Amino acid sequence: MSLVPSLFGGRRSNAFDPFSLDAWDPFEGLFTPSSARDMAAFTNARVDWKETPEAHVFKADLPGLKKEEVKVEVEDKNILQISGERSKENEEKNDKWHHVERASGKFMRRFKLPENAKMEEVKATMENGVLTVTVPKAPEKKPEVKSIDISG
Repeated sequence: MSLVPSLFGGRRSNAFDPFSLDAWDPFEGLFTPSSARDMAAFTNARVDWKETPEAHVFKADLPGLKKEEVKVEVEDKNILQISGERSKENEEKNDKWHHVERASGKFMRRFKLPENAKMEEVKATMENGVLTVTVPKAPEKKPEVKSIDISG
């Protein structure tokens, strides 16, 4: 577990991960009003990435979104892109809001995958507001060993 995420606002991504395309901004949140920070909570959707022996598995928490509001795309043969948008709730003239915490807006996350990822076999499912994207891995190529007879 890295210390970096816990020191800088609870980020769960690893600042030293060579595959993450997200840039860490040390000034994030210092000069923005609280409503903009609330929006950033959704616009920078949290994604976990784990590697198993068979696949790379991504899990994104997208509460309140339907699968039709989310896009999973492959770009340049090794970039996985997850994006979507949560619409702002309609306001009626007679409504009086006391507190707003739920964020709305667009989000997009991009991940550069290693060469062993089978990008043509990506699968995605969405259940209970959690998007799961599975990218199978190509089997490890074992070096071919050829036995040589020794004469003499």
